[in-house]
Amino acid sequence: MNTISILAALDENYLPRMQVMLTSLYLNNPGERADVYLLHSGIPQEQLAAVKRQLDFMQYGFYPVPVDKSLFDGAPVTKQYPREMYYRLLAPRLLPETLDRVIYLDPDILIINSLRPLWETDLRGNLFGAAAHTGMTELANRVNRVRLDSGSDYYNSGVLLMDLSAGRREIRPEEIFRFVEERGMELLLPDQDLLNALYGRRILPLDDALWNYDARNYNNYLLRSGGICDLDWVMEHTAILHFCGKAKPWKKGYFYRFGVLYKHYARLTARMFPKEEEGEERED
Repeated sequence: MNTISILAALDENYLPRMQVMLTSLYLNNPGERADVYLLHSGIPQEQLAAVKRQLDFMQYGFYPVPVDKSLFDGAPVTKQYPREMYYRLLAPRLLPETLDRVIYLDPDILIINSLRPLWETDLRGNLFGAAAHTGMTELANRVNRVRLDSGSDYYNSGVLLMDLSAGRREIRPEEIFRFVEERGMELLLPDQDLLNALYGRRILPLDDALWNYDARNYNNYLLRSGGICDLDWVMEHTAILHFCGKAKPWKKGYFYRFGVLYKHYARLTARMFPKEEEGEERED
């Protein structure tokens, strides 16, 4: 059984969220091996060490990849368009050339069933596999299709199955930078808009109820499925719960249904991988 490759791209503030996601991956994919790649802009080594201890326990590989800032010389980089927004699209150029495919995951995710079927999905010549939340946001989906002239549904960029080999041939950093330079004022969700505008026609649609379930919208999934996608169905079939939007389950006031499940995995993470006490001697 081949190793699943996972990609994250974030700053140090989201490391604790990534650790919760990794705990859920480990507990709900027994017997799997995974390598975790992290694209970052200089996260301190002591913070990366906490993730490495967790992944060593899981017997997963950990490969932090500091991104060379020179790649973005001449690129539009501002507070609205930080370097990090380019990382997932440029992953084919940033990750080792020996890597052929990877599953990109946002850190605000729980994995509650096997990722193996997603990992083994045939992309049929596409650059990406991604899900569109069309059932919940059909009006927004149509508006975004026109706004970006993507010729496709509006795909969420928080979960991506990526063909890195094809990406190395087809994704050009200069094309991405030029698009932002020319149409940056039109971008509402910059990294997601870039994915859809430039590569919407090269995306294999995935079932969002399985691979990118919007945790805010339980009632919509239930109604859309004629009552089939109830809580029991989600716990048995959904692999990826995505806590989309500004409201997050680790913040006060989160009221959506799956918030308590997130808190459960956050508690398990804290129990299994406690933070080192101040002054405690650390291993190299």
